Amino acid sequence: MLEPVDSPYLVPFDGRFRVADADTSPPDGKTNKKKQEKSLKKHRKRIAGLQEALYADDRFSVLLVFQAMDAAGKDGTIRAVTSGVNPAGFQVYSFKQPSAEELDHDFLWRTTRSLPERGRIGVFNRSYYEELLVVRVHPEYLGGQKLPYEVPLETLWQQRYESIRSHERHVAESGTVVLKFWLNVSQEEQHRRFLDRIDEPEKNWKFSGGDVKESRHWEQYMGAYEDALRETSRAHAPWYAIPADDKPYMRACVADIVARTLAQLPLAYPQPSEEDLAKMKSYRAELTKS
Repeated sequence: MLEPVDSPYLVPFDGRFRVADADTSPPDGKTNKKKQEKSLKKHRKRIAGLQEALYADDRFSVLLVFQAMDAAGKDGTIRAVTSGVNPAGFQVYSFKQPSAEELDHDFLWRTTRSLPERGRIGVFNRSYYEELLVVRVHPEYLGGQKLPYEVPLETLWQQRYESIRSHERHVAESGTVVLKFWLNVSQEEQHRRFLDRIDEPEKNWKFSGGDVKESRHWEQYMGAYEDALRETSRAHAPWYAIPADDKPYMRACVADIVARTLAQLPLAYPQPSEEDLAKMKSYRAELTKS
């Protein structure tokens, strides 16, 4: 399995991560929009080339997991990073409220069946981590999950952490590179973006009063994120806590990590056999006569 690429935003594997220490803004000197957009374009071009090799090699796959509070910029970051990538080579899935069918299975079922095929990049816009985030903040949602056993909540969360760790290890050992991004927006910036959605008519469609209600539980969500990242950031499935108050910087950071990770894979284009080469030579001769 690959070693995670180095980044100041890599969540350590020792369980000592603290949300309070995680940056929401870029470091000084990194807020130049044009510079970040140029950087994003460079990384995106590299991703496109590596994705083509990934598709041709057909041994590995990549899973990009995005989690964040509302208005952090998940949709825009996914678009920005995957723009220019061959649509045949990647798949994007958004996971919201579980359906009746999904609730008739274990909590990993709906995402497991959407894992990327070999040669492809899969993107999860939200994921199985919702079970340790929104469900932890709203444990009343467990009432609809038809759980077979009654266990204390803290025991249930620990069981789900263990299930996720085992699941991600299995996926990684099977050839899927797992990269997880928490887009870390501040509550102040989130509220500013909510106000933009109210005040700018072309953004009204994005506004939801439910998002404001969830923001009232900010401290609970931060506690849930802190525990989830502590418990599940591992070398085979690392978390990156990306500052999200500056969108161009955030997108460039994500694209850089994806590109450098793809570059570590031992990708190779399939090589034709001697027989195939001889046939191609014959076909070439035929085509050049016409």
